[in-house]
Amino acid sequence: MIKIICVGKLKESYWSDACKEYLKRLQKYTSIEIIEVMDEKIDDEKVALQKEKEKIEKHINSKDYVITLEIEGKMLTSTELSEKLDKWRIENSNITFIIGGSYGMHTEIKARANEKISFSKLTFPHQLFRVLLLEQLFRSFKIQNNEKYHK
Repeated sequence: MIKIICVGKLKESYWSDACKEYLKRLQKYTSIEIIEVMDEKIDDEKVALQKEKEKIEKHINSKDYVITLEIEGKMLTSTELSEKLDKWRIENSNITFIIGGSYGMHTEIKARANEKISFSKLTFPHQLFRVLLLEQLFRSFKIQNNEKYHK
């Protein structure tokens, strides 16, 4: 089981459509759940991160293998992510990815992570990043199964 905890909702239909398409494609390989927690619309970053942390923690089980997606994380190629995902799935029944909100992620959530990965040194909007993560998970399964990926 793969769980993706996201701070913030998808507002535009094109992000929702893209996510739905990748979720449909991923059904062939795994069960996946997306959990959205509301982002805090306040200017105090410290307070917002604390409130978002509390919401995120409600969805993390003690046995979850947690992967945070953060700029400070390790950058991987698609093949390396595929290999890691395969290993994580063999060793853990629940894999949880966490995508932070506009302020990032609380330090306690980062400290809880078993792995920290980065897709780039660039900062992405969380809606776009959700699509990127789903696409890379789909690509990982295609690699693991020696299946051709559309070009």
